[in-house]
Amino acid sequence: MFQNFRLGMAWLHTWFGLALGFVLMVVFFFGALSVFDREIDRWAIPESRFAPQPMPSFDRMLRPVFEDMQPTRESLQRMQGRVNGSMPERFDTVRRWGAYTTHRDPVLNVFANYVVPNAKNPDEGVFGTRTVDPRSGALLPDDQLKVGSRFFYPLHYSLNLQWKRLGTWIVGLAALVMLVALVSGVVMHRKVFREFFTFRPKKSTQRSTLDLHNMTGVLALPFHFFFAFTGLVIFAGIYFPVAHTQLRPLHDLHEQVEARETGLPHERAGVPAPLASVDAMVAQAQQRWAAQGMAGEVGFLALQHVGDANGYVSVYRAGTDRIALVGNGMHFKASTGELLREDPPRTAVDSVNEFLTGLHLQHFRHWLLRWLYVLGGLMGCVCIATGFVFFVEKRKQQHARAGGQGARVVDALAVTTVTGMVLAALGILVANRLLPAALPTGWPPRGDVEQYAFWATWVLAMAHAFWRSAPVALGRLSPAWREQCGAIAVLAVAAVLLNWATTGDHLGTTLVAGYWPVAGVDLFLLAGGALAALAARRLGRRARSVPSVSASGTAHA
Repeated sequence: MFQNFRLGMAWLHTWFGLALGFVLMVVFFFGALSVFDREIDRWAIPESRFAPQPMPSFDRMLRPVFEDMQPTRESLQRMQGRVNGSMPERFDTVRRWGAYTTHRDPVLNVFANYVVPNAKNPDEGVFGTRTVDPRSGALLPDDQLKVGSRFFYPLHYSLNLQWKRLGTWIVGLAALVMLVALVSGVVMHRKVFREFFTFRPKKSTQRSTLDLHNMTGVLALPFHFFFAFTGLVIFAGIYFPVAHTQLRPLHDLHEQVEARETGLPHERAGVPAPLASVDAMVAQAQQRWAAQGMAGEVGFLALQHVGDANGYVSVYRAGTDRIALVGNGMHFKASTGELLREDPPRTAVDSVNEFLTGLHLQHFRHWLLRWLYVLGGLMGCVCIATGFVFFVEKRKQQHARAGGQGARVVDALAVTTVTGMVLAALGILVANRLLPAALPTGWPPRGDVEQYAFWATWVLAMAHAFWRSAPVALGRLSPAWREQCGAIAVLAVAAVLLNWATTGDHLGTTLVAGYWPVAGVDLFLLAGGALAALAARRLGRRARSVPSVSASGTAHA
């Protein structure tokens, strides 16, 4: 089929990369933003603009919050049709309470899992969540969207398509394709090290674009390979669900045997029991960590089988000084506070899995490395975007002479994916600052309206990209690139100004106060807007210098 192996790899790299490069662009861009998801949350929710806090007292502050919680509207809706009969108005049987925080979280996220009577699958439950101010115990409004951690972050691994976990499967396929594209790209380019140092910006668009594609691909190759691979490892349980399909009986038996060996009950006893002081259990766990030379704060607190004689409390140390997210678990009997189990050292396999997962999710305290993650993600975006541009530049003259529309369609999709995606991200930030704190009666929740703004902006960007793509069919540059870069510059500045107008937190105050979560987002927006304005200017110059090509092959100025 191909004259040699390298040509076969070139075909594989081109068409596999084009087919799922649009998904990978989303994964890399929003993955890069997710490195600072908590900081974006603070920008989006002014009420959370204070210093990060440790885990608060459970007995005094968190217990009343948990006892007042009920499942969310979204969780109840997802459970509809999975119950024999109707669901109760109130859920009182609690399977689990949990609270998780990091060194970057000023607010505390708490969740609860409730047993659903008459559920078709007894393992399924409904969930409730709350956001707590650890200083006072006050609750933040439920309709506020954590743009960074609850929208951008899941978008990069699930596309926010939750039906049948379709988005997660698409991203998994894209990650496999990316591994293929990386290997085939290395095979294609025999002079990898020379291309690492080769960039000719003053050459033709096709030449300079290919140089930039090769350079960013080679420079960040280990980063790209690592994140594609570890992403697949993290979601291996979804892609290969043997525990819940062919091996379900063996999986259930394993959980029962493990419960007997660890002393941590697998099922409820069905006998009510009181809850001892969780604060005392936390203090005991911290004393044990300090005695082992690993003094630290609590990162994760979980109560299993709440209100039951088999209930137990698990206290995990925050992993800010290590790659692992949390660790050194201490487990106590909920009714008495007796220590049931201290997690033993990890096995070699568990340690490798924990290391890879922690390195991918990067919740550790290392700001320089976090910025390197952002740089690697953005370089992935540049590599994919330049691949799109090179594909179109290489073919559009030929398609123009033949009267074909293929290059025009690919170019419009590339505009939608590259600049349209950035516009959508800016659209949700602008909507976040424009919407009032309380929407009129009858409106959807505020967070839903912000998400609608994101998707509506992206759809408008796609419509604009196709509407302005006609010049590509004549061998010219689509003006949509320039126009959307200009729109990015305008929206980026608008978001910064709206943050100032609605909160009073302009750069003059946040920089002087050293409050980098908000100042950093504003600076990042302004830097991105400046780059977009520069790109729009250069694209305008280049568009005026490229002649049109008619279907007859004649060039026109």
